[in-house]
Order: sequence, then C-alpha cells, then structure tokens
Amino acid sequence: MRPLATLSCCLLLVLTYALTQSVSQNAGGAILFEGARLITGDATDPIENSAFLVENNLISRVGKKGQLQAPAGARRVDLTGKTVMPAIVDAHSHPGYTIVKTNRTEKETYTRENLVDHMQRLAYYGVAATMSLGVDRGDIPFQVRANPTPGAALLFTSGPGIALPLMGPGAEYRKDAAYGVTTEAEARKVVQELAAKKVDIVKFWVDDRNGTVQKLPPNLYRVIIDEAHKHNLRAIAHIFYLADAKELMRAGVDGFAHGVRDKDIDDEFMAQLKQRRVFFTPNLPDRPIGADDLPLIAESLPAAQVQQLRDEIAKRKPDDGAEQIRLFKIQARNLKKINDAHVATIGLGTDSGTSIGWPVHTELADMVEAGMTPAEVIRAATKTSAEIVKATPLGTIAAGKSADFIVLDANPLENIRNTRRIVSVYIRGKQLDRAGMKKEFTE
Repeated sequence: MRPLATLSCCLLLVLTYALTQSVSQNAGGAILFEGARLITGDATDPIENSAFLVENNLISRVGKKGQLQAPAGARRVDLTGKTVMPAIVDAHSHPGYTIVKTNRTEKETYTRENLVDHMQRLAYYGVAATMSLGVDRGDIPFQVRANPTPGAALLFTSGPGIALPLMGPGAEYRKDAAYGVTTEAEARKVVQELAAKKVDIVKFWVDDRNGTVQKLPPNLYRVIIDEAHKHNLRAIAHIFYLADAKELMRAGVDGFAHGVRDKDIDDEFMAQLKQRRVFFTPNLPDRPIGADDLPLIAESLPAAQVQQLRDEIAKRKPDDGAEQIRLFKIQARNLKKINDAHVATIGLGTDSGTSIGWPVHTELADMVEAGMTPAEVIRAATKTSAEIVKATPLGTIAAGKSADFIVLDANPLENIRNTRRIVSVYIRGKQLDRAGMKKEFTE
C-alpha cells in the first residue's frame, strides 16, 4: 500500500471533523452505557459487564461496570444482557440506483435523493459507512460524501470505474457509468481526472463476464495501477480468474473486489499474497434467499414485495441456484485457505446495489459458513473494513473513536446470525429511530 499524500490526509481530517462535530444541536450530553458484553472490534476478548462513555458523539472511555465513573449529569443506559459491537463497514457496494419501495432500477433512478435513502437504509441495519465501487454518476456521490446526512451511513466512492468501453459493469443500466478506455494515454488521463475529484480509491474491471465481453488488457491495467500510485491512490480490481489475479499482483494491485471464482487457488498464488498482502472484499456469491432470511428483509420492504419473495421461494425447484452454490463453494474454500494462512487483509463487501442494508448480515453468515470464526468475521466487517475504506474513526469501540455501534439481543460470537437481532443502532453518537424508519420503509 502506498502512503497517503497530503491531499488524502486533508480528506481524513475533514472526515474526522464531520464525525466529531456530527449533526445535532444536542451534542455534548454524556451517556454511560453499562452492563453489556462489549465486542470492541479488535483481536481482544469481549469485555463482559462492560461500561463505555460517549461524550460529544465520541467514545471517551471504555472499561468495566462499576470501575468507570461518569461525569455529573451523565445519562445512564442499562444494557445488561445485551451485546454491543461496532457498526459495520461495507467496503464494496453500488448504492443509488434502486428505488426500493417500487423495486425500480434504471439509469435514471440514480439520484441524490435515492443515494441518501440508501445511506439511511444501511444505517438502519447497523452499517456506519460504505464504499461505492465504480458505477457512481456525476457530482452526486461527492456531494453526499462531503455532506453526511444525519442518521445515515457515510459514503466513500471510487467515482466511475475503468474498463474497455461498455465492458465493465454487468448490469445494462449502469454499463455507461464507467469510463471506457482503449489506449494507455486514455487510461492515464482518466486516473488523473479521478485524482482531481479526490476519489477514495481507483476501481477497474478485469473480467470477461463468461466470455461475453473483452477483459481490460494487462498493458492498460498496469498503467492504471501505476498512475493511481503516482497520485497516492490505491487501485482495486474486479476479478474472476486465478490467472488474472496473479498477473494483477505482479502489476502492483492493492486489492481485489471479489475472490478468485474460477478454480481453487494454488501455492503460487498464496506465495504472491504473502509477499504483496493485498486486501480482499470476498463478496461471496449471492445464494438464493431462504425463508429464514425473510424476517430480516421484511423490516425494510413493503409487504407486497415480501410476499413476492415468499411466493418465489415456494416455487423454487431443488436445483435452482445450483451454479451460485457451486461458485460459493469455490470462493469459500479459497477464503478459508487465505484466512487460515493469514496472508491477506480480509474485509467485508456485499457488492449489493438492488438490495440495500440487509445483505451485510447474509454476507457475515456466508463468511462464517466459509470457515471463518464469528470473531474473525466481525473483525473483518468492522475494524478491517474501516481500515480498507480509510474510515479510521470507525470500526472499533475505543477511546477517541466515533460512537457508531449496534446493540444486539444475543451474542453473535455464539451464532453469527445474532447480528440480525438488533435492539438499537447508534450512528455518530445518536440513536436511530428504527421503529419510525421501519414504518416508513414498509408502508
């Protein structure tokens, strides 16, 4: 990874200011949260019967109940029997397109209003920030990034990604959102334009979409990576094939916005990972929604859409989704091998765009099914993803961090699906009105 330039440091200061100043006229009231099992997001064991103090929207102290004294006038919140974990960071998403209430997705539906709605839906499900990778349009994402909405997730963006013309994003409605380049000069110019827009990362595609398009060739992606590094930006590649992943690491890529999906990874690839230590957002292939997922999904969809999903599940044949499951098993084996060897940085990314918010919880469960422990997955989804996105005030519950956390009714270290049992969500120090949000989402 390349060091941040002065410009990037300035952006981090702006983000930190936005988090610490957060959007409420009532900021400043101290709140002492006591009694919960506290998962801090780092590699340490949870703190049983914990206490942590929130002041001015920041976590100021963390300790044990009875040992941490609150300032005079502090409000106390009893969380006995609950579990607290850091809010999630989704390091790979594609928000802004789908109008969720009407299930309408097209080029014209990418609007500021819709993007803000998606940030609010993410927050509802316990997501503090997300990084949009490659299909954002115009100035909208940069405006939303610069002006965080109260009670909504923070947005990070790569701006438009890069591919051969109309050969990057798979969905038809967003194919023209990416830059199309055919020469090395064009590739350098595009990266320079992205740098001028102060993107958080540079995204490009190296995938033939099952032979339906041409992949971005090595001479072009080498230039993209080189130019990104000249501007102290990281470069992340959408991949499918093992051979491409190897060549991309030789070219100096910083991260992969998917795992290898065509075959099991080999010793050569593992040796490259050990040397390069790139980061991954696995984005395990979406498997068919199950009936046990419907309660989670139903919290943010109108009843008619939930019934439609229920009907689709009832009509499903035994072999439906077989290809998705096959791809899942390949990536699951690869993810476990990489995680067990500790040769790469593993975060969480959903690759979601038409489904908003709830996919983070299915991705958490998929990563555990792939062979990671719940503790490893929670750390990947919080501290590590915050580091990938460079949202350093987020990801852990520690002194000086932004007060972004989830209160759960059960322990996700025992069962990762307990991340769905949300009692409350705090974003930048403020508790969300989840009951009101749910009513608005579902009516």
